[in-house]
Amino acid sequence: MTQLNFNINFEELTEAILKSDMNSMMKSLAVLVMNAYMEAERDEHINASQYERSEERKDSRNGYYSRSYTVSIGRLELNVPRTRSGEYSTHLFNRYQRMDQALVLSMTEAVINGVSTRKVTNIVEQLCGEMVSKSFVSSIMKKIDPEIEAFQQRSLTDRTYRYVYVDAMYIKVREDHQIVSKAVYIAQGVNEDNRREIIGFKVANSESKETWSSFFKELRERGLTTPKMIILDAHTGLRAAVKEVFVGTVWQRCTVHFLRNILNVFPKKGAKEARDLLKRIFRSRTLQEAKENKEAFEAYVKDNSKFDKALRILDDGFFDSIQYINEPEAYHISLRTTNSLERLNREIRRREKAISIFPNDDSAVRLIGAVLLDLHEKWQKHHNTFLKEYVSPVIDHN
Repeated sequence: MTQLNFNINFEELTEAILKSDMNSMMKSLAVLVMNAYMEAERDEHINASQYERSEERKDSRNGYYSRSYTVSIGRLELNVPRTRSGEYSTHLFNRYQRMDQALVLSMTEAVINGVSTRKVTNIVEQLCGEMVSKSFVSSIMKKIDPEIEAFQQRSLTDRTYRYVYVDAMYIKVREDHQIVSKAVYIAQGVNEDNRREIIGFKVANSESKETWSSFFKELRERGLTTPKMIILDAHTGLRAAVKEVFVGTVWQRCTVHFLRNILNVFPKKGAKEARDLLKRIFRSRTLQEAKENKEAFEAYVKDNSKFDKALRILDDGFFDSIQYINEPEAYHISLRTTNSLERLNREIRRREKAISIFPNDDSAVRLIGAVLLDLHEKWQKHHNTFLKEYVSPVIDHN
């Protein structure tokens, strides 16, 4: 079987190619590696090396065809292998191509609709290597939109999601000749194999109880059963929607957001010891430990009126913030915060930065959907689980 004779991480190199400013020598190296990668792919498909006679052979080589592959550094000319049956197709471009097409498409729409700056126009021309037109936009939409829609509407009936993380981020969209702020709802589920999936996303006009309820009901219609726990921030409308749609589901308030809310009303100076005592509460492993840490914090600040507001906030949200304690200890670090969604939001922001303002809702759904689908597929390929495996303690009956 043909092997790649390069001691490199191909995915890292591909990412570097897409992000870097390279000279012609580095472009040549990129072409060399990509061609070698596709050659190895074809060998694996055929199940036989060149000129090898084998009963396991599935196909035969049939030369190459030239393909221009445009990335941020310019246009690369590649030799794509073919087979006699025509069944072989390289997967080399799949990982990055969808997101890059969505990014180019969103920026192109911005240029055509006249809502972007000259800087964005220059980026589009560099990515495409040529001026773009509405026909260019249409051709890419035909490829990307059905894929994003299928991902967004796929059935959830074949999985059970014990834990669901939800959060909203905000984007700017051009609507009726105005620039408005819109909410992007994202739901991440953890299935019975402790692996995470993107189970839903939606662009909405605002963040309210009604729109959250609508989002949750759409998830239910697609097959989401009542989860054991939902991890979220303490937005009033969000909490009300969870109670309405997922009756009996426990909700875990993100401890990072809750801690930040309390610290915002701390005195500016002389509060280091109090901060340390407060943080211990949200690292507790048992309910008793959490209560003891809370009492220690309260005893330390009780005679200082500057902490009165902080004490009231802590009392109001204490039990909502320690629901993770009722789950296996190995899961605590992942269940007590929405940090995994925060990281996902940052990845969306990284791609969105070049656009700044989406020309319409469809453009936002397209780019955000492409980023989420790419991450979702990446998670499915990883061997590691999102939640650590829980091992029951061995009880010695002697």
